Amino acid sequence: MIQTRGLTGAQTMLRVLAKMGVEKIFASPGSEWSPVWEALAEPGVEGMPQYLSTRHEEVAVGMASGYAKSTGKLPAVMIHTTVGSLHATMGMRGAIREQVPMVVFSGESMGYGEDEGPDPGGQWLGHLSNIGGPAKLVEQTVKWSFGVNNKAILPATVQRACQLAMAAPKGPTFVSLSMEHLFDKMIKDVPGELGFAPGATADPKGIEELANLLAGAKNPVIVTEDSGRTEKSVHCLVEIAELLGCAVCETRSTGALNFPRTHPLHSGYDPRKALAGADAILLLAVIAPWHPASATPSPGATVAILDENPLRHDMPYYGYQADLCLTGEIESSLEHLLAALKKKVSANDASRKQKAEEISKKNNAQRKAWRDEALALASQKPMDTRWVAHELSQALPADAMVVEETITHRLAVHRYLDGVKPGSYFAGCVGGLGTGLSTALGVKSANPKRPVVCLIGDGSFNYDPVPAVYGAAQEHNLPFLTVMFNNQGYLSQKSGIPRYYPEGWAVKSKNFSGLHIAPCPEYAQIIKAFDGYGEKVEEPGEVRKAIERGLRAVAGGQSALLDIRLKPVEDIVERGEG
Repeated sequence: MIQTRGLTGAQTMLRVLAKMGVEKIFASPGSEWSPVWEALAEPGVEGMPQYLSTRHEEVAVGMASGYAKSTGKLPAVMIHTTVGSLHATMGMRGAIREQVPMVVFSGESMGYGEDEGPDPGGQWLGHLSNIGGPAKLVEQTVKWSFGVNNKAILPATVQRACQLAMAAPKGPTFVSLSMEHLFDKMIKDVPGELGFAPGATADPKGIEELANLLAGAKNPVIVTEDSGRTEKSVHCLVEIAELLGCAVCETRSTGALNFPRTHPLHSGYDPRKALAGADAILLLAVIAPWHPASATPSPGATVAILDENPLRHDMPYYGYQADLCLTGEIESSLEHLLAALKKKVSANDASRKQKAEEISKKNNAQRKAWRDEALALASQKPMDTRWVAHELSQALPADAMVVEETITHRLAVHRYLDGVKPGSYFAGCVGGLGTGLSTALGVKSANPKRPVVCLIGDGSFNYDPVPAVYGAAQEHNLPFLTVMFNNQGYLSQKSGIPRYYPEGWAVKSKNFSGLHIAPCPEYAQIIKAFDGYGEKVEEPGEVRKAIERGLRAVAGGQSALLDIRLKPVEDIVERGEG
């Protein structure tokens, strides 16, 4: 029993969160949260969550995402009613697609000053209220959304929101609490200190069927995107691949390090290429492995899917072949799959070893070609993304944690950052831009002694709430390094026109609308306003040295921003990398 009877709604919220294991609250709230601030100041209450002000709702949600991804723990978020909820929807949409747990609270008023008790103020009626309240506004961007409409259910609702966020498939839940209820005294205790339901392992019969499929295939291939959320999952996948002697391919949109990138069986980031000739395909925690969905790259192959949300009920269309579909928590399901395969596949199978050697030879040659490609650009100015990514890979320390929000530079980042360890790489966006810096800040809040590096394009940087991020980093002493891939525009805006209109007016006249970010700002000056270290890098030979200087600044307590000037988008000839 969690005793909440007689406490205010604000005191109750904090105590229930603490009992549910919430250690951090990332907040960008408004005046409705005064009762919570008062409760946080209450002396003699142990175990309360740490409250971190973030200055912007998207920063709050992004930090919560980075924290949850890097710890597996449940964070809470506090934002400002309807207007703050709308700011936060981009981050929450990304969290539900990535299956990242968090419980998000917004405030509101239900009495508009007509009820007994403290008056919330006239701004609620005139400026802050919407029909249906915040919970109605955001319901399409979270897995569960509810506005508490009676103080009797407030304690248990906070607990339930935590449980639902951590239940498979994990994701953000949303609770709207009225200011009146936060002031009011609770009349109920929470029924029990219930924990989180562990994610269910995939059906044993299904795992056996999957093991038979993979063991019986001549050329099985595994495609993964987000299976590497835990280090044990990565190690299990390595054992499975080595036992089968099969290729493992990550997608271009991979959001975690799922398989060691220097492993001989790692077959790059192009599933279409890796799947040629496959007779069995395992899609492991993958949202969209190829396009169009209906065109399976290896005709005649049997396709199996394993994920907590395999058919992606949150997407309007799916369309992928699914001959065997298993719903289950990834880590435990992989453990059971590995155990089943060990009974069916000999570790000394000569034919599998020969197949693995063939795959390894091909993959090693591809990695060498990528490396040679980058080294050939060592003196090119303006710089090429591939050279910068190569130098970054050489300069990063072994314990670095990397967050990426680069979009068109992403493939180079994947190819060259091959020394990053499992549990140390995170995507900073899904679809929308504007959460990469915040995600990095959240990772840093969970790992204050490790160097955190955010890789970001200049286009993405312009969508992030930059002053709020660097201000929060300064306030909470959470320095991190930002490496900007600055091509002074939007390459994605340019790439579509030649594909759709190869002989069109834009190509002929080289007049591409929406292309430039010009005049190019002196981005390195921005961070200096927050006592940070900033540097513009234009010489290829200075990239590695600049990264080392930035890392030293971070180690000394300063956030750092390196503005690395690449070949401008208007001068880039498409290489087919996207």
